[in-house]
Amino acid sequence: MITRPLDLTSRLQPAPRNLDFLFFVNGGLIVLFFLLFGSRFVLAPGLGVDFAVPEMPGATAGAVRTTHVISVIRPGLIFVDDGAINFEQLRGWLKTQAAQTRQPSLLVRANSNSVPVTTLTDISSAAFQAGFTRVVVGAQEPARPSQ
Repeated sequence: MITRPLDLTSRLQPAPRNLDFLFFVNGGLIVLFFLLFGSRFVLAPGLGVDFAVPEMPGATAGAVRTTHVISVIRPGLIFVDDGAINFEQLRGWLKTQAAQTRQPSLLVRANSNSVPVTTLTDISSAAFQAGFTRVVVGAQEPARPSQ
């Protein structure tokens, strides 16, 4: 008894047995909320804070609506709606998407800091081979200096 001088365990009440179902109800509600309100982007890797689209004067003048969007972080890392894929998986994804859509067009958002032009041309040629009618490389207008 020297290790338990106050003998608190003898004064505790036993846990009520009629609330066992509440544990399962709470667990079920948590799972339900994750299924209903969860996002595939919460735990998936994202674009990051250093992702920068190239700047080009007149970029908004050439803007068109596209049916599909991909984001290229670096040559081996491409994000589509389903998550991160590599270039070989991108070829299959492009074929599948081109078969499902009438006149598919592709917007490529590429990181201006780490994506070489050869990667963009490889993606464009793969998209045209898959059946895409248009491939657009995303750009934004340069920031105007404040007057």
